Amino acid sequence: MEQYETNAEFRHKALRFLTAGSVDDGKSTLIGRLLLDSQAILADQLDALNRRASGSPVDLSQLTDGLEAEREQGITIDVAYRYFTTPRRKFIIADAPGHEQYTRNMVTAAAGSDAAVVLVDITKLDLTQHPLRLLPQTRRHSLLARLLRVPSIVFAVNKLDAHADPQRAFERVRDALVHFSQEAGIVPAGIVPVSALRGDNVAAASPTWLWYAGPTLLQLLEVLPAAEDPPSGPLMLPVQYVARGGDGLGHQFRTFWGRLARGRVQTGDLVSIQPSGAVARVVGLHHAGSAVDSCVAGQSAGLVLDRHVDVSRGDWILHAEPGAPQGVVPGVAMGGQVFEATLAWLDVEPAAIGRKYWLRHGHRWVPGCITAIVSRLDIHTLAATDAQMLAVNDIGRVRIQAQSPLPLTVYAANRVAGAMIVVDPASHRTSGALLVEAVS
Repeated sequence: MEQYETNAEFRHKALRFLTAGSVDDGKSTLIGRLLLDSQAILADQLDALNRRASGSPVDLSQLTDGLEAEREQGITIDVAYRYFTTPRRKFIIADAPGHEQYTRNMVTAAAGSDAAVVLVDITKLDLTQHPLRLLPQTRRHSLLARLLRVPSIVFAVNKLDAHADPQRAFERVRDALVHFSQEAGIVPAGIVPVSALRGDNVAAASPTWLWYAGPTLLQLLEVLPAAEDPPSGPLMLPVQYVARGGDGLGHQFRTFWGRLARGRVQTGDLVSIQPSGAVARVVGLHHAGSAVDSCVAGQSAGLVLDRHVDVSRGDWILHAEPGAPQGVVPGVAMGGQVFEATLAWLDVEPAAIGRKYWLRHGHRWVPGCITAIVSRLDIHTLAATDAQMLAVNDIGRVRIQAQSPLPLTVYAANRVAGAMIVVDPASHRTSGALLVEAVS
């Protein structure tokens, strides 16, 4: 923790984190406890909870389970976002569902998170096992968080208050988590023993677990780094919106808006439009309603070009070097029609070789198909196994053929240009998430 304590920048950036894990691990209760202990609950909300409890202990999970079906079934179905602030930091929490059928919701929440708190319910584990086996959904959510490059992963071992010997129980689970993390290539930001129901080690240190001398969960979250530095490298901007305007003197122009995925742009820069390959120069730049000289990755910008070129939503604006061959951009595979990727399959209809799907890359939709399933990840052994299809919640490596070229980077280098979603053309369901690993 000391490496972050001296950096005041982390105390001013809001931390976006999600809670993940298996069903009924106590994710919603943990968030409710954080909201309660940080005094982020309005008085009328607390009164309503007390009235609903009718003398029984307050159900803190109802602070996040807002859908009627969630309250009736006692489970989380959709991602619920909550906000709270401590004297040191602001937080945005995403409460992700634990059921396997809602794994897609967890992937959505993880894609924009700075940290993931993976809960482990100790009451569901057989502590007599040697070695101790973690729940499949705990392993799956941890692996997805790593694949989606969530910067910090924290394990919270919950419900230790239900165990007669919490210290020994925590040490067994901690050892299992360390072993799993080493195999999976995860470097945990922390492993914290908690009781979301009682509040032990959530926002305040446990008064009885004197054997644990580490930080509480909240103390750890307060010092975790927020968003990664803006991705460096040559400009990449997916066009989201085209606005038409004029200067009042009869001169008409178009402004191409999008959020920079990489690099920086400034007036005078030479850019290329993909997939057309047209080249133009930036003569105007807008950000947050004002004219500016430059913008960097992570900012939304509107570009005005020096000549009329065909640019539509879904195109990409990339850096261009004067005199360089058309379509040559450092770090970008311009002819990315065939590529290998990690595929997290989220649909009940299995991923099938040869079947056509819609691929969304940035704001562009292109048809594509899976030409080969290279391997499937066994979440129990973490070994790559042979497979002819990927079932719901499977993770595998696949080869994709896109119908038209895409400007691709590997996902490890850029989370925007290296990722896309797979949509079933018949049902319009989001069927999978693709993370580019290699481009032919």
